[in-house]
Amino acid sequence: MRNGLVLFTSDRGITPAALGAAAEERGFDTFYVPEHTHIPVRREAAHPGTGDESLPDDRYLRTLDPWVSLATVAAVTSRIRLSTAVALPVESDPITLAKQIATLDHLSGGRVDIGAGFGWNTDELADHHVPAARRRTVLKEYVEAMRALWTQEEASYDGEFVSFGPSWAYPKPARHIPLVIGAGGGPKTFRWIAENADGWMTTPTQADISANIEALTKAWADAGRDGAPEVRILIAFKPDPEDLMAWAEAGATELIWGVPDKAPDEVLASLDRLAGRLGLG
Repeated sequence: MRNGLVLFTSDRGITPAALGAAAEERGFDTFYVPEHTHIPVRREAAHPGTGDESLPDDRYLRTLDPWVSLATVAAVTSRIRLSTAVALPVESDPITLAKQIATLDHLSGGRVDIGAGFGWNTDELADHHVPAARRRTVLKEYVEAMRALWTQEEASYDGEFVSFGPSWAYPKPARHIPLVIGAGGGPKTFRWIAENADGWMTTPTQADISANIEALTKAWADAGRDGAPEVRILIAFKPDPEDLMAWAEAGATELIWGVPDKAPDEVLASLDRLAGRLGLG
């Protein structure tokens, strides 16, 4: 399996560029950052970790823009892939977002892929005029519209939430930009992935990962998809070697390791210890 690294970016601590360069030097395969445009002070949405409207910590209030963050990483690296864990595409204009992602992919030499979520913070979505009950449909249309802009000479799209006539849009990505969905496992999510995406990213609280990979693989086959889905596992605890073996046998393709939100020297020391355990470098 590949090894990725995720930094919960904020306006303090180590910068994405500094950590991304260090991750590449130590042999990590992918660098991930999250997204929240803002956090409404008054909320009804329950955080998936706390189970209520409270947040685990204040980094959610201080998150950096993911595409600007990844652009700074691209400027100081040459190999490591650039991704999100997770981005929220429905909180941006899809035409503008398609341009941002295609530009980053072009300038980085084709190193971008996307980890996207449906959005647990429905109060945040509401400020972007995204109806909570329709957010999966909105994301489906955004993905289809962006792919049209990335692949068609004269792109157009006519949907309920996205609509534009024949248009020119460059640059075009040099290859298909993979999309993996970060969400809790289940039949509805796996059916959506099989129909619209390239794979699944687990949540930090996901249980029964091997069984869920099998369920996703079945949904993938039922949808008539060739090959196998990407499966990226967010590591929220120190996994048992038997878990790693089971996940690999089930078809997992990448482990995503988090780093602590601490001072740069502490983060790099932690990164060295992790790379040593993984045999990277």
